[in-house]
Parts: sequence; structure tokens; C-alpha cells
Amino acid sequence: MVAVDPLDARSWAEALAGADAVVNLAGATIGARWTAKRKRLIRESRVDLTRALVEGLAAIPQGERPGVLLNASGAGYYGDRGDDVLTEVEPPGQDWLAQLAAEWEAAALAAEGLGVRVVPMRTGIVFAPGGGSLPLMALPFRLFAGGPLGSGRQWMPWVHLDDIAGIYAHALEHADVTGPLNACAGSARQRDVARAIGRALRRPSWFPTPLLAVRLAFGEFADALGASQRVSIDKLLASGYALRWPDLDAAVADALGARADG
Repeated sequence: MVAVDPLDARSWAEALAGADAVVNLAGATIGARWTAKRKRLIRESRVDLTRALVEGLAAIPQGERPGVLLNASGAGYYGDRGDDVLTEVEPPGQDWLAQLAAEWEAAALAAEGLGVRVVPMRTGIVFAPGGGSLPLMALPFRLFAGGPLGSGRQWMPWVHLDDIAGIYAHALEHADVTGPLNACAGSARQRDVARAIGRALRRPSWFPTPLLAVRLAFGEFADALGASQRVSIDKLLASGYALRWPDLDAAVADALGARADG
């Protein structure tokens, strides 16, 4: 971990010279109403920061330049794609979040021209004990009012925290992993995620949350919450990574500190 001025290329160059690899996880949370001010912050913390980082890499002599850049991205790159199976070669969606992700990845991939191996990590919802989105998702269930979002048919890419850490380590260690990577354990319909949360907490999971209510609360961000992304993890598995938490129920239960066996 290094301390830098995030938008200053010279600061990045000084901090990263001689490093073996760079893992860029920077980015302001998208989990809020997207005001114009919030959008500027989200974009600056992703696109502008990554551009400065790559400019910093360009200023480092070849022999001292890191050989790999793992750059955070998201499955939101694909936009709302229904039941389509999404491999890494698919084009980005047209909504604001998808276009932001595409711009973010392009900023990172510019480092390939410097001889750096770049892997944009398209991550889904991370199931993490005590953090991430899952505690917020689980709150209505704890209040006996949990259920799917809207119809519940939309696909949600997901991954356990242990696996996202493992996938990053795997990508660092394997030189044949390059280009965008769906860094997920798979995708499940939103209604099945709701059922898994209900089973883990021994709560009902059939109270749907109308998308209209979510839009009233979160504005444009609600469209991202209701989007469907059925990502393929064939590239990840073909690279030799073995998932630690391939089962949805077990991953949700572990992250919520519950038992998966009921």
C-alpha cells in the first residue's frame, strides 16, 4: 500500500517505481443517489485516477516499471442484459454505469502499450462478513419483510470475499490471465439470492420490493440495482482457478454468520 496524490501522475511514478505489480481498487461507492456531484466524484475516483496512475507508469523507466496492473471494474459494464450469457468479449451496455465502466477499463488498458499486463476485474456483488452490500440487503429479512427486488427474475453476479481475494491473487500469479475477467463465482436470479438470505436467517423471503419504490428512494441508481447480468466465468475457470465458495447458499450463510444446513 502506498500514499499518493491520486490525480498526480508524478506522485504515482515516485510511489510505484520498482514495484512488481499494481492492484488498483480505488473508487467512491456507487451505493447512493446519483446526483450530478456524486457522479463527478464516482468518475473522478475511477477514470481520472486510473488515467493518472497509467501516466505515472509511463514515466517510470522500463526496467523499474511494474509488470502487471489489476484494475477494479464491475459487472455493471454489461448494463441490463436480461438472460443473455455474458462473456468478456461482449460490448458494454448503454446506461451511465456501463459507459463509466467502459471508460474506466479503457484508462487501465492503456497501460498495455507500456508492456504492462492489464486485467480489469469485472466483479459482482461481494458477499463479505460484516461489510459490503449483503448486510444492507439482509436488513429487511431481519425485520421479517425480505424478498426479491421487483420480479426477482434478473440475474445477479456474486462472489464470496474469500474468492475475490483468491481471484486477485490468482491473476497476479498467472501471466496467462490478461484482459477483462469476470471475477465472480457465478450469477443467480435475484429471487434465488433472496431465498438464500431467508434460509440463512430463517426468515421469510417472499415480500417483493417494487422497483418504483426503489427508484423513488435512489433515483437513477435504482436502474443499476434492477439490472440483469448473467455473467460467464468460463475464462476464470479455464485459467485454473478453483472456487472456494461455488455454492450460493453456503456463501450467503457464511457471510451472514449463519449455518447453510438449516
